[in-house]
Amino acid sequence: MEKAAINEKRFNRGITIISIVIPLVVALLFGYKIPDAEPLYFLPPIYASINGLTALLLIVAVIAIKNGKRKLHQNLMTTSIVLSALFLVMYVGYHMTSDSTKFGGEGGIQYVYYFILITHIVLSIAVIPLVLITYSKAYLKDFENHRRWAKYTFPIWLYVAITGVIVYVMISPYYAY
Repeated sequence: MEKAAINEKRFNRGITIISIVIPLVVALLFGYKIPDAEPLYFLPPIYASINGLTALLLIVAVIAIKNGKRKLHQNLMTTSIVLSALFLVMYVGYHMTSDSTKFGGEGGIQYVYYFILITHIVLSIAVIPLVLITYSKAYLKDFENHRRWAKYTFPIWLYVAITGVIVYVMISPYYAY
């Protein structure tokens, strides 16, 4: 087996493990409260801002690659991955120290909020392997497959980043500080 195929097989194994472990660990930690911990009430606006910044960087990264700026594109995408990981750490930290906030809107806005929230959560799980596969294709210099995967990954990741901000804006009046 050639070296590129071996590397791709290793990446795929790691991607599969990470794509299963992250949602499971987040689900487990989401249900765990750190006893006597000071609530991290300051985090939601920070991680919502990180989502917004990630959305902007994703758009700029696509513009960069369309203009032939590969290194800038790579740096922006790597930064977006780091920001997404940072978001996840803050999100879990907040929920391990604070009670979940219930959406207080009434009427039709509830349906809008829960639709956005549910699609955001489902797609945030789905985007993990998509991002890792797409990134690994570029890392392995398989740019043709990278572009194929990116056609699906980009809009989903952008949706997750933007809806993260929308969910925060919609629920923020109901936070108990």
